[in-house]
Amino acid sequence: MLTAGLRASGPEPMTLKVSPSVAFAPATLVVRTTIEADQRNRAVEIVAESPTFYRSSEIQLDGDKAPRTNTFELRSLPPGSYEVKATLLDSTGQPRTALRAAVNVMDSAGSDR
Repeated sequence: MLTAGLRASGPEPMTLKVSPSVAFAPATLVVRTTIEADQRNRAVEIVAESPTFYRSSEIQLDGDKAPRTNTFELRSLPPGSYEVKATLLDSTGQPRTALRAAVNVMDSAGSDR
C-alpha cells in the first residue's frame, strides 16, 4: 500500500481535505481534492473504509484540462473509524500519489446505552 504522497520537486500533485473529522451516524462526509494540472492525471479514486464498511468512487480526469478541485460526498456512513484515501492515477492506472485522512463516525445513540 502507498502510505504517503510521492514527492517530486515543485508543488504537491494533490491535497486532500475531509470534513467533518468526527460525525454522528448516519454521516455525510465531504471529501475535497485539489489537484495540480498535469497531463498525466487521468483519474482520482476516493475510498472510505472501516472494519465493517467500504465505499469508493472514481472520476475520470482530462489531464491538465481537468478541474483543479473535485468534491465527493459520501452519504449515510454507519458508525466506525474510517480511513479516507484519495489516489491520483495516471493513464496506466498506476498511482501518482495517495493521501489519507482519519474520520470517526459515532453511533447517534451516544454512549448512554
